[in-house]
Amino acid sequence: MKIINETEAVKLIKDNDTLGIGTSSAGWTVPEALLKKLGEVYHKEKHPKNLTLSVAITPGAFSNEKLGINHLTEEGLVGKLISAHVNAGKTFAKCISSNQFPTYTIPLGIYGKLLRSSAAGEIGYLTHIGLNTFADPRLEGCKANKKATEDIVQLVNINGKEQLLYKSYPIDICFIRASYADKQGNISFEKEPIKGDQVTLAAAVHNQGGIVVVQVNKIINHIKTKEVAIHKSLVDYVVVCNDIYSYIEEYPKYTSKLFENKKYKINLTKKIMNLNSRKICARRAILELNFGDVINLGVGMPETVAKIADEEGISSSMTLSVEMGALGGIPLGGKAFGVSLHPEAIMNIIHTMDLYDGGYLDATILGLAEIDKAGNVNVSKFNERLAGPGGFIDISQTTKKVIFIGTFTSIGLKEKVENNKLRIIEEGKVIKFKKKVDQITFSAKEAINNNQKVLYITERAVFELTKEGVTLIEIAPGIDLKKDILSKMEFEPIISRNLTLMDDKIFLNQLMGLSTNTIVDSKKKNYISVIKKFANFKKESIISAIYKNIPGLRNISNSKKIGG
Repeated sequence: MKIINETEAVKLIKDNDTLGIGTSSAGWTVPEALLKKLGEVYHKEKHPKNLTLSVAITPGAFSNEKLGINHLTEEGLVGKLISAHVNAGKTFAKCISSNQFPTYTIPLGIYGKLLRSSAAGEIGYLTHIGLNTFADPRLEGCKANKKATEDIVQLVNINGKEQLLYKSYPIDICFIRASYADKQGNISFEKEPIKGDQVTLAAAVHNQGGIVVVQVNKIINHIKTKEVAIHKSLVDYVVVCNDIYSYIEEYPKYTSKLFENKKYKINLTKKIMNLNSRKICARRAILELNFGDVINLGVGMPETVAKIADEEGISSSMTLSVEMGALGGIPLGGKAFGVSLHPEAIMNIIHTMDLYDGGYLDATILGLAEIDKAGNVNVSKFNERLAGPGGFIDISQTTKKVIFIGTFTSIGLKEKVENNKLRIIEEGKVIKFKKKVDQITFSAKEAINNNQKVLYITERAVFELTKEGVTLIEIAPGIDLKKDILSKMEFEPIISRNLTLMDDKIFLNQLMGLSTNTIVDSKKKNYISVIKKFANFKKESIISAIYKNIPGLRNISNSKKIGG
């Protein structure tokens, strides 16, 4: 291991190299100093040029500021991009939309597994993830813009089953962010709020004969054995730069709570949300969950579900997770997405996606941007504006219950709840229920083949995916079926014979009282005396006692539904 400065690190990159950037989040674990210096050096010298960038999620804190990947927008610097999500650096995203360089977007879980395949010297990763979505070569094959022409994924048939082979690729040099290096060159991540793909990236680069550069905040004498994340044998160069999350303004406020596993309290964040469309959607979604479920929450409106669970005091009755690796606690949103307050565990993102792929999740709540008559969902591309799938494909294709939430229309929508009824003040300009989506990020065909339960929840209507198509099953009180729903759709949904009103308590401007529910059914009665003993001893709720002290109980069938 050799200590160098940022300029020396950038000089290690050659023209036409593939540069791996070790971050799995829009704002966390970003080697900011190295990216900034790369942009500055290129601006002066026009080298290194024509780089292929390999990064799970392009960092940029969802802004147009000179942050993260936005340092690398000057024409000629980037020659190709491989990523899962490309919209966090807004300025950089415009380069993609304008076809400045070819871009390929692959599912987030697949990205990490390709690093693992590269580290192991394998030709690629074989999986069902992505079938019948835009990742499928029969559709777009992960080609995200007009300049993308390479075939990076192949359809194969194994024992009569369709599979996708995503091809691995060598990475010449990588920039990784970490907390500390010791004098021997060992690396630790104890001050980082998530465990991304840095270790696997280092292994992939090293094993292919590349250069591993790690940006750290400080060099210390010795890192304890159990805290070593990357062994010195994988590290070529270390750059010391103290710029801890300079563009995540929430970091100083949350830093002391990101790693603490505390007992839950009702309304830990001490905030009650206003009753608006976001809250209505999140409240309806949470009624689909069971106590004890392990749930993934997507970015955007799904983050609101964590706030509802918090204010209702039921966060400890389920395990909320995000694909970046946090299990338990209260997932944060916005620029801080990817971390949780008071998590119970923080896993490696690649291991988390392995769990997800194997059916670990009981439910997932994801965003809803566009939906078509078949039930396909698009969240990744809108005309020339590209976002990428992130973990959306991996998660939605392997979870037992998939819940999409979002407002019925968008752009300019104004609504109000009056007398426990929803009133449309001004309709949104953009219709979301379309004849054809711009890109298939979620495949209804795959969901039906996999017997998944799929719901599409909006503030005024709830739809379910059936073999016949998208079926309307609930409408909000105060909403006119023809005027407010059917006339605002480009296709006519199937209308259930059992069409009902959405639950009244969703529209009350007060807590729904979900924390008062108890879990009692025939298969659990034998546990009651044990539960009471734990509850009395620990002064916890019966619900909390069940799930904290009786291993495996959440897997018993007929678990109590929240709000049921």
